[in-house]
Formats: sequence, structure tokens, C-alpha cells
Amino acid sequence: MIIRCTASTPAPDYQVATEVSAVLERRAALADPPVSIAVSDSVARGIAAAFTSATASGRVMETLFRTGAVDSDELIDAARFEQGYASAEGHAALYCLIGWARSRVSRRAERTHAG
Repeated sequence: MIIRCTASTPAPDYQVATEVSAVLERRAALADPPVSIAVSDSVARGIAAAFTSATASGRVMETLFRTGAVDSDELIDAARFEQGYASAEGHAALYCLIGWARSRVSRRAERTHAG
């Protein structure tokens, strides 16, 4: 499923770090956090920007960063792959990017069932 960012520009690094930390804290405070607790579109784009590269997973990140649209399964797979090589902070940001992708899929599924 193609998911889209509404933000036209990526968040700067300091905003990515702040929001990732806040989302992780909110999710950790709940026994079963809802999928809707996710980073913003601009932060998702900022995370993708940090992981662009010439690798297959890096190209998926670049697609999200440059166009704001990407296949959700490809993005989740790419983020999981990148987590294997990321710092602790990068791993956390990628975890939040996966959460963002899942929230977009969930939101779209809700709209489909409601309409």
C-alpha cells in the first residue's frame, strides 16, 4: 500500500530527536499503545533523509524523503534492515518510522471501512 507524507519538507535533526524521544516515552507509558501514537509526517521524512544511501534500503528511504510517498511494506522492510546497522539513536528513530508507516496503513484501512 502506498502511504504519503503531507509534510513537504523534512524536520531538522533536533526536531527528529525531540519527537522520537517524546513518542517513545508516550508509547512506553502505555501497556498497549495505539498505532496512532506516531511521529509527524515531517519527522518521518527527516528520519528517511538521515538514512538515504545507494543501498536498496537507502533508495527506499530516499523515495520517501524526496517524493513523500512510498510502499509501506518496502519502507518497513528497509527500516528493519537499517536497524541492524544503526546506532541506538538511529535504531529508535527507525522504530518510530516503522510506527509511522503502520499508523498510515491503519488510518487508510479505517477510511476504507468507513466509506
